[in-house]
Amino acid sequence: MQSTDMTRVGITLLIALIFSSPVSADIFGYTDAAGTLVLSDTKNDNRYALLLRTEIEKNAELAVPFAGGRINWENQKRFAPLVAQAARTYHLDEALLHAVISTESGYEPRAVSPKGAIGLMQVMPDTGKRFGVSNLNDPAQNVEAGARYLRVLLKQFDNDLQLVLAAYNAGENAVLRHGKRIPPYRETRQYVPRVLALYKKFQTKI
Repeated sequence: MQSTDMTRVGITLLIALIFSSPVSADIFGYTDAAGTLVLSDTKNDNRYALLLRTEIEKNAELAVPFAGGRINWENQKRFAPLVAQAARTYHLDEALLHAVISTESGYEPRAVSPKGAIGLMQVMPDTGKRFGVSNLNDPAQNVEAGARYLRVLLKQFDNDLQLVLAAYNAGENAVLRHGKRIPPYRETRQYVPRVLALYKKFQTKI
């Protein structure tokens, strides 16, 4: 099965799991070595990461960013115009940008990762330079750099969203080194399904 087909199947299963589960259930998952999205309403072992809480429908602040902390929903509203503009400029789905930002920083513009990624979209300084962005601490420039990078990755990986997200997290060279497959990094295999899950949630809200 092609990776795009697996993404479609995985998302379909996720939707079914969300709406067939009790409203208090959490959704856990990971991407296996074959690139298949594995989902469960229980954390069966250490491979499973919390993707989202289904209580988000009633209590949105319970959604937790991948990097920790909580999504700042006031900032989500505050930065929504920047996200919308970047989506229009770079022909991206607005919901995808929101899903990445939610996962990366929880809309905290001053977030800095241990590896040095900066701002809302957790852009690495070298990536900012690559796209001519001088101040990644500026939310508008940060979102622009992240959006441009996603657009480049979508072209490079033929719109295969699983590979695009894996490359955003681990770098495109890591995806290429592993034969255009999701690298066998625990963080990346948890990151990809989490962003996909939030992507679907934002598609219903925007």
